[in-house]
Amino acid sequence: MKSSMIAKLMPLLVGLLFGLGLHVSGMTNPERVLGFLDVAGAWDPTLAFVMGGALLVTFPAFMLAQKNQKPWFDTRFYLPSAAQIDRPLLEGAALFGLGWGLVGLCPGPALANLVTLRGDILLFVAAMVLGMLAHDRLLRR
Repeated sequence: MKSSMIAKLMPLLVGLLFGLGLHVSGMTNPERVLGFLDVAGAWDPTLAFVMGGALLVTFPAFMLAQKNQKPWFDTRFYLPSAAQIDRPLLEGAALFGLGWGLVGLCPGPALANLVTLRGDILLFVAAMVLGMLAHDRLLRR
């Protein structure tokens, strides 16, 4: 298999691995996430353990990757260039947090849940796509 073919398949494979990890950890279950956010009620610490486990894997991998000139399957690293915290970042973070807190979903688990064809998931993803399109339209003005 050519390396360009591997480079094209890698995002799909990584996305499938991410989705599988979300499913195995229970993070595709909105009730699990909402249970984590319910610190005054029946708090569920599962999300904290999942995030801690992810950091234990990710941190050493990032340290190792920084020693390379480029990723294995691309010509360069794509790192954020913004270094300041500005109003759009804070507004976006607040909207993300509100959506996550209201329904227990963020984009990754929502997309992984599309295979269930549940109406609430389809509605969430449709609203997410409409929000992205509205954002793009507002930016063009």
